[in-house]
Amino acid sequence: MPRPYAELVCASNFSFLRGASHPDELVLTAKALGLAALAIADRNSLAGVVRAHRAARTAGQRLLVASRLVLRDGTELVVLPRDRAAYGRLSSLLSLGKGRAAKGECDLGLDDLPAYCDGLLAILLPHQAWRPGAPLAALDPLRQAFRRRLWLGAALWHDGRDRARLAALADLAAASRVPLVAAGEVLYHSPQRRRLADVVTCIRAHCTIDAAGFRLAANAERFLKDGDEMARLFATHPAALEETLAITEQARFSLDEL
Repeated sequence: MPRPYAELVCASNFSFLRGASHPDELVLTAKALGLAALAIADRNSLAGVVRAHRAARTAGQRLLVASRLVLRDGTELVVLPRDRAAYGRLSSLLSLGKGRAAKGECDLGLDDLPAYCDGLLAILLPHQAWRPGAPLAALDPLRQAFRRRLWLGAALWHDGRDRARLAALADLAAASRVPLVAAGEVLYHSPQRRRLADVVTCIRAHCTIDAAGFRLAANAERFLKDGDEMARLFATHPAALEETLAITEQARFSLDEL
């Protein structure tokens, strides 16, 4: 059996023109990899979790309901409801943001979260462009809103800066008393799907493959990985893998409750 690990930052094709795998492909791959749990967290949406729930129930895979909130200032966080009431608050928050914006968009700010965050677990996701020593302006207000229900996500981008970035995030997490949690930043279930991910990136950017340049990912690493591989990648910070299981224990809501 691979080392226990839950992938909590995973987008499906319901993250329009970003995710490159169907929810059921992600669920079945998670099952084959022996993941303790999988969270489908689509961009400002809960749309992908319905098909994922159906596939997870058939396959016997633990599925966590989640959404990736992208705020107007660029802050990104994955939120997971602990119970039915928290799921209702998350749905209301998304409805608020979509009601303010054009179709397909969502307009939410940090100041919207406190009224809806009770019972929600949150993972703050630093952008790939974040550099050691740079501030994370959203960290303090999110810590005040979510209190002990906030984690700092750490993803590896395989760009030559991962070691310094991960060490700096671990220091920031310790200084802020916010646990560090490992994240795959998954966009597809298999490396072979990377070419499709490039195509949808070009559609989103209104450009051709030849003209896409640095808008395309530099590698095909944003696929689901098992616990052994994630343990290898986070060998210097093993507690970050354990925190994925701590979140899984708390995020008990299931669509079966609806």
